[in-house]
Amino acid sequence: PRREGLGLTRIGLFGGTFDPPHRAHLELARRARDDLRLDEVRWIPAGRPWQKRRDVTSAAHREAMVRLTIDGEPRFTFDRIEIERAGPSYTLDTVIALQGSQPAASWFLLIGADQYATLHTWRDWPELLGRVVLAVANRPGPMPPVDPEVLRHPHRAVPLPMLDISSTDIRQRVSRGEPIADLVPPGVARYIDQHSLYREGPAH
Repeated sequence: PRREGLGLTRIGLFGGTFDPPHRAHLELARRARDDLRLDEVRWIPAGRPWQKRRDVTSAAHREAMVRLTIDGEPRFTFDRIEIERAGPSYTLDTVIALQGSQPAASWFLLIGADQYATLHTWRDWPELLGRVVLAVANRPGPMPPVDPEVLRHPHRAVPLPMLDISSTDIRQRVSRGEPIADLVPPGVARYIDQHSLYREGPAH
């Protein structure tokens, strides 16, 4: 649904490995949806993340966990575009394809502060930033340094509460048999248990 007075449909793109998705992901998407007045937040799990050195959990499991995370959330949608694409997942390829399918939309790219700090290593990042409004999740405390060239491009800050949660920590907790119920949505905790994910020792 379009919002009165805003004109173009406003779509937030929220990509990531989501291995697993957790409460900080959910909070970022909710804040961005509300603060940026987005008509839609589109969750896009990476197919083959080109910058990840570890083995990533299968796309089928990650898709199922993201769908459980966004179930019942207003204006959250799921997109399989990167899962279905052969080869590495590059954000620019995704943005070009989506903009071609919905030219009459305004696009926001939601990223965390850690991704912002490494944005200068992304493929064709200047063209990417020319196509989207960059929305960076800022947490309290010191932010990692950002490349000066990247800083020249304007961005919108999405303030987040202090949520010290990482997928790496969750995988390690599961491998040690520690509880994760306070870190992930309930459906994701059940799914991880039912499918015995992350049990084979800490992922790196």
